[in-house]
Amino acid sequence: MKILDKEIQIDYQNRINRVFQYIDENLDSDLSLNTISDIAFFSPYHFHRIFKFITEETLNEYVTRRRIEKSALDLIHKNVGISEISLKCGFNDNSSFTRAFKKYYGISPTEFRKQNPNKFSKIRQLESKNGQEYPDYDKYICVINNLKIWIKMNAKIEIKEMPKMELAYVSSIGPQNLGNAYQKLMQWTTPKGLMNEQTKMVTIYHDSFKVTEANKVRMSACILLNQSVETDGEIGLTSIKEGKFIVGSFEIGLNEFEKSWTGLFIWMNENGYKKGEGNPFEIYHNNLNEHPQKKAIVDFCIPIE
Repeated sequence: MKILDKEIQIDYQNRINRVFQYIDENLDSDLSLNTISDIAFFSPYHFHRIFKFITEETLNEYVTRRRIEKSALDLIHKNVGISEISLKCGFNDNSSFTRAFKKYYGISPTEFRKQNPNKFSKIRQLESKNGQEYPDYDKYICVINNLKIWIKMNAKIEIKEMPKMELAYVSSIGPQNLGNAYQKLMQWTTPKGLMNEQTKMVTIYHDSFKVTEANKVRMSACILLNQSVETDGEIGLTSIKEGKFIVGSFEIGLNEFEKSWTGLFIWMNENGYKKGEGNPFEIYHNNLNEHPQKKAIVDFCIPIE
């Protein structure tokens, strides 16, 4: 596809953002090319080309991946039957679900659930790709215990009822593009006078690094709003529903984010909490470049049932 005019690219990105949201909210529904192209106000032919250009996946590949990855997270975090999970994620029957799941992860949903979910961390996937053996049980227990100690020493953890949050956002696919997304957001917010010392930036994770390849993880770079605004360009509006959250407060370096998230999910499981339907997110309370040790003061938030 030829390089698009910048204004056209922005318009197309906004339409695809609507598609992302619709797919996330309707994984158990008809997500055919005709249905989704109507959501984006494109012809099916044109939508197919635009979606592939922006996401580097066909619609069918993207929908199948999202359904399988959502089912994997439900297998990890929810105590419900595999049949219920498969229907909720848009599969017609258990056999088609099992075939698709095994093709994607190499094992059946039943085997995936039997294994400890933390064995599916990015570290383990990298070890597998490099031809190394998976960590043995003793090594695995050692890793888990170290993460428990890390959380105990570095996090203040609370269960909080949080109000609805209104946000403006720019979408990012892959962590390598998150900085650029925040730069676009800042270019929009600054002249509007939306930035001050009390302004909070928020990153929402629509996918999990546990089950999604890093370069395909979709995130939203957000600013928390305290007033109504009209958006333009690539800026969209979204919200985080009110509800109950595990909130882990940290003061950490950028290289400590992954183990902090993993440790917080371990804390959640150890303390008998179940992840809710919303997306995890981070709320930033400082500019790490202004911190004497270049550390982020940040809350990690997990929605719970």
